[in-house]
Amino acid sequence: MDNFQLVTKNDYAYHKLKELIVTCELAPGETIQQSALAAKIGVSTTPLREAIRRLSGEGLIDLAAHKNTKVSDISADEARHLLEVRRALEPLAVQLAAERRTDEDLAQIKSNLARLEPVYRDVDALQAHRVFHQSVYLASKNPILVDELERLWSKADRYRVIALSKKDISPAREAQIKSEHQEIVDAIADKDGESARAVMLLHVGRSLGSQAVHLLD
Repeated sequence: MDNFQLVTKNDYAYHKLKELIVTCELAPGETIQQSALAAKIGVSTTPLREAIRRLSGEGLIDLAAHKNTKVSDISADEARHLLEVRRALEPLAVQLAAERRTDEDLAQIKSNLARLEPVYRDVDALQAHRVFHQSVYLASKNPILVDELERLWSKADRYRVIALSKKDISPAREAQIKSEHQEIVDAIADKDGESARAVMLLHVGRSLGSQAVHLLD
């Protein structure tokens, strides 16, 4: 799911396991059978154990002493908490992006916008959506904020996938999402931080993550 350069077996195992969890190929609450999973990924159990440790620190794996290692469960409460934090941080990030972006930042954001397909189509389209938002966050020039949003996005992606699997989205809503993305880019291009913030707040409130809260309640 992430854009990364594979350097070591540990890196590969980490990113591959994270992808399996975020896309729900490894289901919430599923016990991780380390030998079988290592064979599936194509690594030994040593880098897999390191990947499990790292993802436990990110809240995607439950690693309790004397118990089976499991994919972290999902809940309506967690979906709601993620949405609350996103409503605080994503509008801030886009406001800062509008105020601080360079011409190079804007060109990258526009390029990623052009690659978007309807976000409700499939997981690959969801990844393109993530890349677009990442380019907006990076333009904020606030690495702490970018890191926090990256961690949030990985946890929130599971809820997006759940919403994708359970809810049909109308063509009108797809058109609305496309319009919101364009309005965000236009505000960044105009260096209009307040407008960018307002559109992003609306965008988050209508998002798959927001829908997941209602589906899980």
